[in-house]
Amino acid sequence: MSLGEAVRLALREVADPVKAAAMQTYMKSKMPFLGVQAGPRRAALKRVFAAHRLDSAPEWRRAVLALWREADYREELYAAIQLTGHHLYRDHQTLYTVPMYEEMIVSGAWWDLVDELATHRIGALLAAFPDSMRPLMLQWAHEDDLWKRRTAILCQNRFKAATDTALLFACIEPSLSDNDFFARKAIGWALREYARTDPREVVRYVRVKGLTGLSRREALKNLPVT
Repeated sequence: MSLGEAVRLALREVADPVKAAAMQTYMKSKMPFLGVQAGPRRAALKRVFAAHRLDSAPEWRRAVLALWREADYREELYAAIQLTGHHLYRDHQTLYTVPMYEEMIVSGAWWDLVDELATHRIGALLAAFPDSMRPLMLQWAHEDDLWKRRTAILCQNRFKAATDTALLFACIEPSLSDNDFFARKAIGWALREYARTDPREVVRYVRVKGLTGLSRREALKNLPVT
């Protein structure tokens, strides 16, 4: 049995079809759900991935993209994302993975798929390869694609004191005039996370840029500022 077949079988074994419609509605997804909740899904896939080890980085990337491209249910997309973060393939997280993640971000085009890739995968690559990834994030921040811009904004969310504030603000800047909910939310979320490290700088930035509405509320959510 191939990895893809094993993944599909494992997901169906832990699916609750009664939950599927509600999950699809909540996520506003055109793709149907099987009805697999996060905990059982992660546990089932962990067993599958342990039993179907991939021998090389190219084989791993092909397996991820096969799961992604051939998915009939949204949980199969989640499986592809989980495979990208599996500990067995930690050494495969190199610049060669960027085209794979870019495809997943652009075609995924929704927060439940993009945000983990942005904060855990692209963020990790930025930390490991700043000389290459920093200019790429600046490029993505200026592109028309909302989800690449969101990724550029969110990619440092876990960096804390290691945050490159110049890069953070430069990635936010092109989206300041965008009224899309997901752009505004990303700006606020990224600033809120950095506020845990440097609240004064976030307050200063919000004031200087005149942020209002959702972005401002999210940025200052945990601060004693009105």
